[in-house]
Amino acid sequence: MTYQLNMGRCEDVLRRMQESSIDSIVTDPPYGLSFMGQKWDYQVPTVAQWLECFRTLKPGGYLLAFGGARTYHRLVVNIEDAGFEIRDQIMWLYGSGFPKSKNLTGEHQGKGTALKPAHEPIVLARKPLNGTVEQNVIQFGTGVLNIDLSRLPTTEALKGGSGELLSNIRDSKPADGPDWNAAELGRWPANIIHDGSDEVIASFPDAKGQQGDLKTTGKSRPSRVCYGDMSAPREHIARIEASKSAARFFYCAKVSKAERDEGMERFLLVSASDMTGGRKEGSAGLNDPRAGAGRTNGARNSHPTVKPTELMRYLCRLITPAGGTVLDPFMGSGSTGKAALLDGFSFIGIELDADYMTTAAARIAHSVKVAVNE
Repeated sequence: MTYQLNMGRCEDVLRRMQESSIDSIVTDPPYGLSFMGQKWDYQVPTVAQWLECFRTLKPGGYLLAFGGARTYHRLVVNIEDAGFEIRDQIMWLYGSGFPKSKNLTGEHQGKGTALKPAHEPIVLARKPLNGTVEQNVIQFGTGVLNIDLSRLPTTEALKGGSGELLSNIRDSKPADGPDWNAAELGRWPANIIHDGSDEVIASFPDAKGQQGDLKTTGKSRPSRVCYGDMSAPREHIARIEASKSAARFFYCAKVSKAERDEGMERFLLVSASDMTGGRKEGSAGLNDPRAGAGRTNGARNSHPTVKPTELMRYLCRLITPAGGTVLDPFMGSGSTGKAALLDGFSFIGIELDADYMTTAAARIAHSVKVAVNE
């Protein structure tokens, strides 16, 4: 497990890297919103930049890149034009403060200019395989998702095939009996991830069971074709579940209030207003979908879009082979590097801004200490 931090434009640094040497790319690049008040955010990464990422990635290697709701289409088209296959889109759902909207007064009171931001799309792309999936995995270790490592833990028993959920309570059988066992691996990972906030959980419907009580009715019916006899239904009550929210079907990446500043104890505090860029029309604070979300006091990490460590760990784990190297060509404050090292991967980061490079170095060094102690 090693890490390397590079200062400069990503395409310049990538040109010096060996072809097909990277196992995965996890990045939160510029959203192309320009109004964030930062020069680096004037446009989404270009085709030329993604071409260099494509060159350094191993055949079958996956790319995960966050995008803005308004400019996601531009991000995806550039990635596809660089040669990547677009495999899926992951939705990161989060609870944010208030909508950053220009609200009118007077006779137009009740009208505004923006919806409340509550998600960020993540493109899942893959460099084309060299041969079949099996051949690519054998040769390069890449080309597949780590499904079992990314499953959602559950105490419910999952029956494969039909998707039926068995319940020991429903069937009046002991939980540790041979006829009912909790799923050892958990639920299959989905393309939705959420932060577990009350706001997000409230938006999911209750899913307390898909069945009602069942009484014994009818008789057994012998089969006249090849599918077998149909037994009479057994009497049982509907299953009872402790957790009713459908949010449990999706991965939950909890956000730590302290994680953005871990390793930065010697840094000066930055006020919340400096971090969001103000609240004027057209300003970063008004338009940045993540600026100021969940923060009322100052912080030492001044980056406006710091991602949760658990979220980035999950994404790295989903697409990176064991012992592999994760690349972040738009490193920012180092959230991907912090996460990659905590999960036992090596990391290469590239950052153009000197201040963010300093922040990333401090945060990543702290994560190395934590990983070693674990």
